[in-house]
Amino acid sequence: MQPAHAAESAKAAQTCNNEATGITLPPGFCATIFADDIGHARQMTVGPDGTLYVNTWSGRYYKVNTPPPGGYVVALKDTKGGGHADVVQRFGDGPNDGGHGGTGIAFYNNAIYAESNDRIMRYTLKAGDVAPSGKGEVIVSGLPVTGDHPMHPIAITPKGDLLIDLGSATNACEQENRTPHSKGNEPCTEKDTRAGIWRYDANKTDQKFSAAGRYVSGIRNGEGIALDGSGRIFSTQHGRDQLHEDWPELYTAKQGQELPAEEVVELKQGADYGWPECYFDQTQKKLVLAPEYGGDGKKAGLCSGRTAPVAWFPGHWAPNDMVFYEAKSGAGSFPHAYDGGALIAFHGSWNRAPGPQEGYNVVFQPFHNGKATAGKYLVFADGFAGAVMEPGQAAFRPSGLAVAHDGALFISDDIHGRIWRVTYHGGNPDAQVAAAAKSPGAQSTSSSELPPEGIHPDAGKVTAGLPVPPGSSAQQVALGARVFAGQVGGATCSGCHGSDAKGSGIGADLTAGKWLWSDGSLSGIQQTIANGVPHPKEHSGVMPPMGGVQLSQDDLKAVSAYVWALGHQTH
Repeated sequence: MQPAHAAESAKAAQTCNNEATGITLPPGFCATIFADDIGHARQMTVGPDGTLYVNTWSGRYYKVNTPPPGGYVVALKDTKGGGHADVVQRFGDGPNDGGHGGTGIAFYNNAIYAESNDRIMRYTLKAGDVAPSGKGEVIVSGLPVTGDHPMHPIAITPKGDLLIDLGSATNACEQENRTPHSKGNEPCTEKDTRAGIWRYDANKTDQKFSAAGRYVSGIRNGEGIALDGSGRIFSTQHGRDQLHEDWPELYTAKQGQELPAEEVVELKQGADYGWPECYFDQTQKKLVLAPEYGGDGKKAGLCSGRTAPVAWFPGHWAPNDMVFYEAKSGAGSFPHAYDGGALIAFHGSWNRAPGPQEGYNVVFQPFHNGKATAGKYLVFADGFAGAVMEPGQAAFRPSGLAVAHDGALFISDDIHGRIWRVTYHGGNPDAQVAAAAKSPGAQSTSSSELPPEGIHPDAGKVTAGLPVPPGSSAQQVALGARVFAGQVGGATCSGCHGSDAKGSGIGADLTAGKWLWSDGSLSGIQQTIANGVPHPKEHSGVMPPMGGVQLSQDDLKAVSAYVWALGHQTH
């Protein structure tokens, strides 16, 4: 006869219908769709009465970018106890006010602090209100919004320290961003105002951003800043990109897909965590010198004096938020084994092409007394990407996390604006940490290890019906499709443009027939691919010459013919 808690866990699995929510969870955990279609939902915070506050974003990062009317910050409240928000109120600047929204948000001293454009705003609540009214007060202004990482996640300590992440403007502080064999700037003056976390006073208005406010440095993009139950401060770090593409003589394609690690670091004032001179190699378990600064993939050099991470994860998964789960007493509280551990939202990779993309999940990382058990993480929530695991076609991408006072975990998605509420109904407070069920049917279509017919939903139809450019042939277009997908030459085109070539926030839609860098002729396209796009006009992703690989002239001509065919289709 099975124990009562095992029976309850089985019953919960049968009744909570996680499949309908689009994600998978460990046994005993249930999800509801708390809200949907609220905009590009980024990070979240919970008020004392249980109201969930979500910051939403807009801009060229997103393929579909029509924000809902009203302010970018959203207040969501469930007044009926059904696991769904029945009160939805928007506040703060909206599109009509010149706003673009933001990522960072926090609750402190009866007010919501939220990123808006280049500012951190404060919106004070009145008694009984779900959402604040009015324009809010400027706490900090003048934050940099250029380059590769314009977002500003925040956290506020109990004593009122406002911590703001300012991600790097470049991949590795190169003299020419994301360009093969471009050396790193020495010194990297970008670090004066980027690639670190700044500290301000959450109780003061009208503060101005300056280099003097820097708290820590060497963090390329620290989107998830979180405090544990003892007040220790940690941050995630997005590792750098394009080791193989920029330095193919030093790194194999496989190494480029796996390196460097994504990180969690403990913040100590004045510390330097290595970027851009260093990156963390999870196979060697150490910081190593970047090739832009004379590294060869092995030597440490000055990196032996930089601060290493406390936990690390596979390369390019993109950790967008982190929260520590502290003991709760609500009906949906997690088992004790989760107490003190960190939950991390991985937005998902784009630059593991031509290998399979990965991430698109939420993992649980055990911590004990501030120390992580490195390498012992488990995937807690999965299935967000749906059928195709890549940026342009993923159904959902985890972006933010928040823990409510009743123990529920909220997870946000910044594609369709969905919010999940996750609770435990297994009936066993002593249950061990367990992994989510593997999501059925999820696949990455940018794998070089399988033929196109084995990974593409339109097997055999990739080039069927495409026009053929003058002077080319159907066979050359077909070869170009294989180059584009990474089947030939190791090209990484699909990482930015998507396996369907319909684009993402990083790369243009090549099927739209819109030509930004040439007249759309075959020779013009070929020249653009050969020379690269160092300064994109409409997207965030820099394209290095030849897409960052060593294409032969035949492969270059073929992929140019394929791109021409994509853009000259009759729709």
